[in-house]
Amino acid sequence: MSENYVFYQGELVKEDDVKISVRSKAFNYGLGVFEGIRAYWDDKNEQLYAFKLKDHYERLKQSAKTVNLDFDLSVEDLCKGTVELLKKNNCRQTTYLRPIVYNDSQDIGPTLDNADVKVVIYTQPLNKYAGKSELSVGVTSWRRLSDNQLPPRTKATAAYLNSALAALETKRAGFDEAIFLTDANHVCEGSGENIFLFKKGKLVTPSTSDNILEGITRELVIKLAQEELGLEVVERSVSRTELYAADEVFFSGTAMEVTPVVEVDHRTVGTGHEGEVCKKIKELFFGLTLGQNPKYVEDCTPVYDK
Repeated sequence: MSENYVFYQGELVKEDDVKISVRSKAFNYGLGVFEGIRAYWDDKNEQLYAFKLKDHYERLKQSAKTVNLDFDLSVEDLCKGTVELLKKNNCRQTTYLRPIVYNDSQDIGPTLDNADVKVVIYTQPLNKYAGKSELSVGVTSWRRLSDNQLPPRTKATAAYLNSALAALETKRAGFDEAIFLTDANHVCEGSGENIFLFKKGKLVTPSTSDNILEGITRELVIKLAQEELGLEVVERSVSRTELYAADEVFFSGTAMEVTPVVEVDHRTVGTGHEGEVCKKIKELFFGLTLGQNPKYVEDCTPVYDK
C-alpha cells in the first residue's frame, strides 16, 4: 500500500484511494492531457522550488480546452494544490509532478462531448531522466503527428504512443533517443523534448509550425541564449543533414532539462562532446531553478515555510 498522497478533484487524498475503471475512456482511448513539472531540491538551504508552475498550468488549461476537457480549477488553485501536495508527501529531493486531466466517462465510443472530467496530480522522485550526460540519437522512420491529426501542442496522452514507437525503434537500433521528422522531412523534435543546434554563431531551433510542442524549457533556453549570452536565435525549418554539420546539438525539456547530443545517425557532432554553448546554457538553467538568479526568481515557487 502506498502512503503517498495525490491531488484529486481539488483535494489531497491517499493515492491508493483513487481508482480508474477499466471502462474509463481515459483507459480505453487515451482521452486526456497532461503536464510534466519539476520541483528542485536545494540541499544547502533545505528548500524545494517548484519550477514554472504557472506556465505549466496555463498550458494544461489550454490543452484541456483544445480537446474539450474543460474543468473548473483555476491556475491559482492548481499552483496552491501542488505546493500543498509536495508538503504532504514531504518531498525533500528533486521531484517530478504529473498533472493529468482525463475523460472518466464510461460509455462506449471515443467521444469528447459530455465528458466526466477528472483532474489528478501525483509526485515522483526524479533526478536525471536521460540517465546519461551525453546522448546519441537516431532519426526515426515514424513521422511526428501533425496539428490536423493530434495537435502536438496539447500534450495529449494518446499522442505519446507516437513517441513510444519512435523511442522503441531507435533504442533497439542502439541509440539513446529518437528524432522525429515532419511529413515535409523537416526536423521536428525528440520523442519528448525540443531540439537546438548551434552553427556559425547562431542558435537554431525548429519553428512552431513544424509540429513541435511549444516547450516551456525551449522558451527559457531561447531567452537565456538571447539575453544572457547575446546569441542570435533563429526559429525556422531545419533539414536532417544540418544536424550532422552542426557544431553543437542539444535537447531541452522539463524531464530532459538541457542535455547535449554528441552523435546523430552515427555521425559525430562537433568534437563529440558537450559544446560550450550548451554548457553555458545548462549552467544558467540550473542556477535559476534554485532561485539563485534574481532576474528569474519568480519562476521558482518555494514549498516549505522558512
